[in-house]
Amino acid sequence: MTKAAHKTKILLLLLFISIFSLPAGHAASQAFDRTSLQDQCFSGGWSPISIKAAGHHRAILWKAPPTQWRNGTIVIMHGGGGSHHHFCAGGKLVQPQVSFARMAISQGFAVFLLDSTNDVVTDSAGRKCGKRFDFSVLDRPNLDLPFIEKVLSEVIPLHRPEHSSKKIFLTGLSTGGYMTIRAATHFDDKITAFAPVSAGDPYSTETNCDVRLSRRKSAKGVLLDIDTGKQIIEKGACLSLRSISKQTWESASPARKPAFMQFHNRGDGIVDLSCMRKAQRQLQIHGYINAGEFLLRDRRRAALNHLWLLRYNQPILDFFKNQ
Repeated sequence: MTKAAHKTKILLLLLFISIFSLPAGHAASQAFDRTSLQDQCFSGGWSPISIKAAGHHRAILWKAPPTQWRNGTIVIMHGGGGSHHHFCAGGKLVQPQVSFARMAISQGFAVFLLDSTNDVVTDSAGRKCGKRFDFSVLDRPNLDLPFIEKVLSEVIPLHRPEHSSKKIFLTGLSTGGYMTIRAATHFDDKITAFAPVSAGDPYSTETNCDVRLSRRKSAKGVLLDIDTGKQIIEKGACLSLRSISKQTWESASPARKPAFMQFHNRGDGIVDLSCMRKAQRQLQIHGYINAGEFLLRDRRRAALNHLWLLRYNQPILDFFKNQ
């Protein structure tokens, strides 16, 4: 298969994923009509919160055990082109995410789902990036770090019952996983542990939101490794001789940095395994505690191997419980 044909196959699979993630009966043209998803989440007991951060109104959904949060709080960030609703409602491909949130609540965690902005995040050239978290390090103020800080410092404490655990955990899928690493390192004095899923190193990854590079309208453009210049979908994309990232890592410099555990599939056809390994190496170099990895070993590279899978759910929860 030629490189161009491979790229076309990936793009078609991504389009398939974005359609298949909707509730049954929805058409592709209704991809951004989330009324039905909202209704499903609300009927399932999820509550909405709206706050303003960095000049933008931001949406949160949350649900918690009926009494104390004995195991703390999990903050979740969705993947590019997705929605926070996909952890409480949606089609077949997001059911593992819905199951994860349900399992977390039943096991004593409160869950806060954060929604990204849409066509607010821009790349280094000022191009709009669609529905993505603002994980890249750019020469402008970050849009999501102020939002996440308010969630950690104001929203969660306001809703937390007395005698609940004050531990806070971060997790996220794909670009939400990249944002998980960016936020967990930036707020490493507030985070207990974090678990990125299908993600690489945000400090050495650039988002190029040129619409000509991708057919995805929901999350525009492509992600590139800064050191190699390769797209993260390419095999060996993040293999570099550089031992430490060119970008300065952000930290509050706590006495003990939080632990992390990565969840990935060797056959991930969207974020190459080399990018996950690069993130692991950089986290360790910067003093974060590697609690191990949960690596699925599918040999065939495919876009579907990039998704949040049921096999991740209990291991993530067990990792958080052990912190």
